[in-house]
This record gives sequence, structure tokens and C-alpha cells, in this order.
Amino acid sequence: MKNINIKINPSRLRDGLLVLLLIITFGLATSNSQTLKIGYVNSAKILQELPEAQEAQKKLDAMGKGWQDELEKMTKDLQTKYEEYQKKQGMMNEQAKLATQQDLVELEQKVYQYRTEKFGSDGELAKQSDKLLSPIKDKVLKVIQQVAKEEKVSFIFDRNEQIMVLLYGDPAYDYTFKVIDKLKRSK
Repeated sequence: MKNINIKINPSRLRDGLLVLLLIITFGLATSNSQTLKIGYVNSAKILQELPEAQEAQKKLDAMGKGWQDELEKMTKDLQTKYEEYQKKQGMMNEQAKLATQQDLVELEQKVYQYRTEKFGSDGELAKQSDKLLSPIKDKVLKVIQQVAKEEKVSFIFDRNEQIMVLLYGDPAYDYTFKVIDKLKRSK
């Protein structure tokens, strides 16, 4: 029997293994990408097109307008009293100045408190918005999930003016109008 002496070049072996690894990785990625489908919607556009959301927004706008008018009235009153104080300040004794300053501070605190109670992140407008819009958003989310299942989409992202979760999306994968259509037909 003859001894066969085979010399293996380590750099060629490494290159061959690298090529083999790349082929396997590319093959797995290709097979996985065929089962993965991604889409997006514009939730702001969906809500703009939905009559229930439009009605809820009108109610919120009317509520907010009333509160905004009251806030402007309070702010104007504060400004007027402050301007009066500045004009009369030179003729007032120390005790009158301190009393007027205290009144101005209290009035300013009332304006701030009103603004916070009505327009703050936990304010009345936020609570009413949540109360009116949450059921509508839940309905939209359910329809988005239905469209995703029908279209065999693995992931749906949101792309609107306020929230840029998706920085780019091919319009072919935009399911906004399918969701709007399904919502309008479900009445």
C-alpha cells in the first residue's frame, strides 16, 4: 500500500470554508425572506377618514375651544392687573405693593393650575381624548390585524406625521387604504 501525502494549504481551506458559510447563510436568508412579509399603515390618515374619529375630534375641539377661551380670559385679566400694578407701583406703600404682588402671584398660580387641569398630560382634555378615541383606536387596530392576516403580513408598522417608526416604505406595502376600506365596509 502506498502512502499518499496530501498537503492542505490553510489559507485555501479558510477561503473555501468562508465561501461555504456564505452560501449556507445566503440560502437560509433567502428561504426565510420568502415567508416574511412586512407592511405599514398611516394611522393618522386612517383616523382622518373614519367618521367616528372625525366626530370625536369635533367634540374634543369644541371642549378645548371653551377651555382655551376661558384660559385666554384669565391670562388677559392677569396681564391687565399686572400692567395696572406697574403703573401704580411708584405711588404705593410697601404693604400695598406686597399685597398686590401676592394677589398677582395667586392669580398667576390659578392660571397655571387651570392650564394644567385642562390641557396638561393628565388633564381633562387628555382624559376626554382617551375616553373618546380609545374605542376607535381599538377598532382600527383590530382591522389592521385582520388585514395583516388576510394579506399574510408578518409585521405592520405605523408611518404618520407625528410618529416616524418607519423611515421608508415602498408604497406597494402600504395597507392604509385597505384598512380604511375595510373599516368603511364594516358598518
